[in-house]
Amino acid sequence: MPVTRLLTLEDAPVLARLLRDNRAFLEPWQPARRDEYFTERAQQQVAAKALQDYDQQLSVPLVIQDAGRVAGTITLQSIIRGSFQSCSVGYWIAEEEQGKGLATTALHEAVDLAFHELRLHRIQAETLPKNERSQQVLNRLGFVAYGNAQNYLKIAGTWQDCTLYQLLTPDPALVSPE
Repeated sequence: MPVTRLLTLEDAPVLARLLRDNRAFLEPWQPARRDEYFTERAQQQVAAKALQDYDQQLSVPLVIQDAGRVAGTITLQSIIRGSFQSCSVGYWIAEEEQGKGLATTALHEAVDLAFHELRLHRIQAETLPKNERSQQVLNRLGFVAYGNAQNYLKIAGTWQDCTLYQLLTPDPALVSPE
């Protein structure tokens, strides 16, 4: 049974609650957020923008579920076509849902979607060097660390270095010719 599904506007209340409840847990791994980000109204706006990007084929915003309950999100974003045929992936899971294999399963589903439905060539992921749990998930699915980028992302209010990972399609014949 899949653990991911497309984000809907109706997910905003539960995402707002999850983000509030997990604010301290997620804070070291995400951009600094203002208090209003954790409101239902703001999450409604975030979801609307994500679905607009989805309609423009720029991203695929998914929720991660555990037994039908929303446990986090995973997004294929920054989809670039043409000669690049690539995207980036980002994900988070609520603290109480950690250790159940949800991130691994969700990433597996997102990889399958990227390579078989979107027909991309490459998926990129970035992690802070100290984010060992996320690196373990990426390694389990065959992502390869290929470099370090200094001051790459502004996380927790400061520009931080990131380890860059990539996964290439196992079947280049599937890559979209567009």
